[in-house]
Amino acid sequence: MPDGALPVLDVRDLKTVFRTRGGEVHAVNDVSFSLKPGELLGVVGESGSGKSVTMMSLLGLLPSPPAEVRNGEVKFDGKDLLQVSPEQLRSVRGGKIGFVFQDPMTSLNPVFPVGYQIAEPLRKHMGMSKRDAAIRAKELLELVGIPDADQRLLDYPHQFSGGQRQRISIARALVSGPQFIVADESVAALDVSIQADVLNLLKAIQVDMGLTFLFISHDLNVVRAMSHQV
Repeated sequence: MPDGALPVLDVRDLKTVFRTRGGEVHAVNDVSFSLKPGELLGVVGESGSGKSVTMMSLLGLLPSPPAEVRNGEVKFDGKDLLQVSPEQLRSVRGGKIGFVFQDPMTSLNPVFPVGYQIAEPLRKHMGMSKRDAAIRAKELLELVGIPDADQRLLDYPHQFSGGQRQRISIARALVSGPQFIVADESVAALDVSIQADVLNLLKAIQVDMGLTFLFISHDLNVVRAMSHQV
């Protein structure tokens, strides 16, 4: 990370509440943090502590109502994401920010081959031809360690193991060449031995591509493993 680099993400005094019949629930209270290029921030807490709600508040992913981001500033790439139009926000989420969620079976569509799911954003958002998008999809599967990638482009999510599905989710997060990755409990659903493999992959991608990471987990040991510290 170069000295004096401007933050990729700068969050100030974020506050989110949920309006319920029983009154307001204050889920996120005055959260502030800043991330420069290539940095990783680990957010650790028990279930229900507001980790995922914080992430979704940043990126306009909460249903409103009942959720309301009542205060704060979320500067990304020089723009306050809390003030931009829905179209601009969708463009940021689809292009400059990638997501890796806990359960790949909920983020991967079971009725489409994985190759289609990786290639379609390349065609739709980046204007690639069908052939070029398929080539890039194969390259991304190889990057995340899927064997026989050219043959497996036609396979469906249920034909892969849990660890392989999460690798495919990582490939999808990289499709648009993002500068920022949000990983929300991205290894929580995996066996311990598979967790280590996926964490090593995420670490390698962060270092090799110089990506900025917001890494959310309930497990301090997982965050410690992701932080590159011995």
